[in-house]
Amino acid sequence: MSQLHIKSLSKQFDHHPVLRDLSLQVEEGEFVSILGPSGSGKTTLFHLIGGMMEPEEGSIILNGKNINGKTGFISYMPQDHALLPWRTVLGNVILGQEIHGRKDEEQARKWIGRAGLSGYEGAYPDELSGGMKQRVAFIRALMSPQSLLCLDEPFSSLDEFIRLDMQKWLMDIWEEDKRSVLFITHNIDEALFLSDRIIVLSGKPSSVQKEFRVPYLRPRDEQIILSAEFLEYKKEIFRELTKYVQHD
Repeated sequence: MSQLHIKSLSKQFDHHPVLRDLSLQVEEGEFVSILGPSGSGKTTLFHLIGGMMEPEEGSIILNGKNINGKTGFISYMPQDHALLPWRTVLGNVILGQEIHGRKDEEQARKWIGRAGLSGYEGAYPDELSGGMKQRVAFIRALMSPQSLLCLDEPFSSLDEFIRLDMQKWLMDIWEEDKRSVLFITHNIDEALFLSDRIIVLSGKPSSVQKEFRVPYLRPRDEQIILSAEFLEYKKEIFRELTKYVQHD
């Protein structure tokens, strides 16, 4: 498991600030979602955590170690599944392990089965549906040895019914693994259904505008999204998100 502590992070591009004095944390086994307007630097934040770029100011502390500018410490799943078209389902799933000098095909086949993809181990990405590709990408992330998962809008390209099915599937898998997760989404319902906490970012330059603790016990029933209480939480988060629009 992982503890992530981000302290006073600032980043700019061509003298245009994107993030300013941003601080947040993800505790061991916690599922935290980030909501914010387009262009608020959510993906930039993931690139900073992943070491693909460095901040101008601030620190990224993972399990007590400063990882500013250092790669290989997180498992990252981008918006696009990013499967390699020349590799099979099995080959894509074990890719993260191979990069780190490991290879456990038995475990990979187990997870592929848990994903409902038994029999597709030898299939190529162009033979899979959108939801199946996302499942393969998520299993690849789980198979990587890092204990922090950063998921960047992994279900945004899916239609509503497949998306809900993927959310339920993700919850079932995560309940067993309980890896620390930082999850980017634009969907308030998705954030409420999946998360322990929700962090709302301000407009650019972004900082943490407000945090919401989600009160629902786990495991969660999809029926909660139809409840009056769920709708009230959704309204409150929506009002917070739209403050930056009114301000701008």
